[in-house]
Amino acid sequence: MFGNQNETDEISVIQYTGGNDTFVWKHPIQNFTMGSQLIVHESQEALFVKNGEALDLFRAGRYLLETQNIPMTSRLFKMPVDNGQTFQAEVYFINQTVQMGIKWGTDSKVRLFDPMSGLYLELGACGEFNLCVSDSRKLVLKLVGTDSKLSQSQLLSTGNQNGNLTGMHGYFRSMIMTYVKSLLAQIIKDKAINILEIDSQLEILSLELKDKINDALMEYGLFIPEFFVTRILTPDDDPNFKRLKQQYADKYLKIREEEILRAEAEAKAERKAVEAATEARMNIIRAQGQAEALKIKGEAEAAAYRMQAEAEAAEMKMKGYTYAEETARKVGVGAVENGFGSVGGNGEGGNAGGSGLMGDLVNLGVGLSAMSGVMGMTKDAMSPLFQATNETGQSVSNLMKPNAQNVTWNCSCGMTGLTGNFCSNCGKKKGENAGEES
Repeated sequence: MFGNQNETDEISVIQYTGGNDTFVWKHPIQNFTMGSQLIVHESQEALFVKNGEALDLFRAGRYLLETQNIPMTSRLFKMPVDNGQTFQAEVYFINQTVQMGIKWGTDSKVRLFDPMSGLYLELGACGEFNLCVSDSRKLVLKLVGTDSKLSQSQLLSTGNQNGNLTGMHGYFRSMIMTYVKSLLAQIIKDKAINILEIDSQLEILSLELKDKINDALMEYGLFIPEFFVTRILTPDDDPNFKRLKQQYADKYLKIREEEILRAEAEAKAERKAVEAATEARMNIIRAQGQAEALKIKGEAEAAAYRMQAEAEAAEMKMKGYTYAEETARKVGVGAVENGFGSVGGNGEGGNAGGSGLMGDLVNLGVGLSAMSGVMGMTKDAMSPLFQATNETGQSVSNLMKPNAQNVTWNCSCGMTGLTGNFCSNCGKKKGENAGEES
């Protein structure tokens, strides 16, 4: 495990090639020659100690022991200058590798108060962790002392190895178990972790325990890079635990029932909202359809009226008179039919007819200045009516013109015996044709 050795316990090569389960190994030889080689392998450190004081620390590499390579030792103690001369010191090799898969478990149940149910329960826990050296000086000075080595079993055993008590009696295992038992209950309380759902919280428990335990290990130069809680042992036969499970089941069922009722109410409200929105959209569609129908109807009526008006205009144009003349003629005919049609055999009827004619003419917007022309245009159209007589035997035409003489004229269209200013057949004005008066 170490280099060549002569009769005076002097060696030329200093190194350690032992097993990986050792944290610290003390070289058995303390007398070294100046100029010897120090070999520090990967994941190792070598620490020189003189009179119980940690001095020079060497990391991985090959070193020739000379005064300039061991400055702290040379400064505090008288060191030989020439190669081949001996000097005395203790050399400790510290293993920097991570010790993997170290198992742990609580030696007794952890009694805790469950904040969710108000019941006291007892739990157990177990798992694994990894361990490594973080500070070689602290580890050697505080734990190794005069021992020749510090192994994993010394740090973490149950205090018994092959029937013999170990040097440390598993001090760190006891310390770790104490921290786990005291912190486990505290973390469950602080994080309000449900015991029945604790398996889903193992990662949180692992991280919390690792940080707390590392705070204590830091003083000894050790570090836990990973700490795992792999299982929580629940007291399935404990009446309190059974009561806790029943409480949780009842609570869960109650919550689920309320969630279902709430979901049904929300679905019903949503359905009503959809129905109301659908009805509103249908009303809008119906209103739009009615408006479109009214629009189409109005456009059709307007088109029909326009076509009728165009046909009438074309007819009037063909007959040779204007829209105004045709309107005046229709007004006159209507007025006479509505007014003079009520003329009876006495004077009162005639008076009443005259009043009706005047009222209709005024209501239709015909002015006094147009009345004479209207009467002249419609005289021929009303000739049958003028044959009616009143009670005194006078004709209606005589009522309108009591002193006028009967003057007639003939129109070029063939109508004869006309008495008005316009032809009742073609609408031409008197004097615009070659007809003769008689």
